[in-house]
Amino acid sequence: MRAVVYKGPFEVAVENVPDPTIQHPNDVIVKITSSCICGSDLHMYEGRTAAEAGIVFGHENMGLIQEVGSAVKNLSIGERVVMPFNVACGFCKNCQRGFTGFCTTVNPGFAGGAYGYVAMGPWVGGQAEYLQVPFADFNCLTLPAGTENEADYALLADIFPTGYHGAELADVSPGESVAVFGAGPVGLMAAYSSVIRGAAEVYAIDHVQERLDKAAEIGAIPINFDEGNPVDQIKDMRGDGVDKGIDAVGYQAAAAGSSAAGGEQDEVPNIVLNQIIDVVNPTGALGIPGLYVPTDPGGVDEGAKRGALSINFGRLFEKGLRLGTGQCNVKKYNAYLRDMITAGKASPSFVVSHEVPLDDAVDAYDKFDKRVDGYTKVILNP
Repeated sequence: MRAVVYKGPFEVAVENVPDPTIQHPNDVIVKITSSCICGSDLHMYEGRTAAEAGIVFGHENMGLIQEVGSAVKNLSIGERVVMPFNVACGFCKNCQRGFTGFCTTVNPGFAGGAYGYVAMGPWVGGQAEYLQVPFADFNCLTLPAGTENEADYALLADIFPTGYHGAELADVSPGESVAVFGAGPVGLMAAYSSVIRGAAEVYAIDHVQERLDKAAEIGAIPINFDEGNPVDQIKDMRGDGVDKGIDAVGYQAAAAGSSAAGGEQDEVPNIVLNQIIDVVNPTGALGIPGLYVPTDPGGVDEGAKRGALSINFGRLFEKGLRLGTGQCNVKKYNAYLRDMITAGKASPSFVVSHEVPLDDAVDAYDKFDKRVDGYTKVILNP
């Protein structure tokens, strides 16, 4: 089959790789119809992880069931399904408590597994024509038949639930004010989810104009941090800070004045964490779905290289702020968000800027990474 294969920093290729097969009676094989490129894929693409050449990328996957293992009970050939990026067993201690992002079965020695991602287990990615899905009854979310809402449903694999997870971590409630740092795909979904949850004011902080424009489309207030400290901008508008804050940026946060598109970013990995502590009012809450890693080969200093960042913890303590972190447990949210899409109550595909054939993946990765030509979210269609 054809698949997107990592070759080295800033290099992927579409190559022939072995077709997946049923390895266990609980497996299914899915013929992929949509697989998204994620901002997390860019960490590997840029050489900012320990990823080695040969990984097949792709953890945001959707398609039609092609083959069914003998022990699969609730799925049939031809059904349309989307898979959480979390590979999970459904029966370990963490899965039983709903923490499917931290499954202890699928990636021995580590809590959590994912398709096509470094250190997340042996699971081949789905930026390909076909995908092996283990523990399929648990990991496949069934969808209405046909092709309607394809782009909306594809986002159920990761970014829509992850954005919602950020709002959940921050306990965003009706009538509240929220600052979302980062208006990339997850940040836009966090802003959108805050709106869905009834927030009165949502601020979206970024410096890529296309992203800020997308945020404005859903009623968020765009804040360009190249035009001044975003904390000061928000406080000037409101007279105080906000009730809740969401960090959808992570460890590759950039300083003001860095290139917003196509050039080098001046990284300050702790800047968003400290700004979010500053902008949230006392007794508020912070949700941090943005990715932070224990090792970063491209870190700006020795601390950053081992995931050690300096944050204003004394200020956080003084203000009595609550804090939630960690990757999304997609299954906690995806069925409910699917039903909102089906009912016409949510349409997250506003974030999708490009849908391209699998064979155009090399160009799509390059443009998405450089944030040029309006590339805000890309779906590959094998």
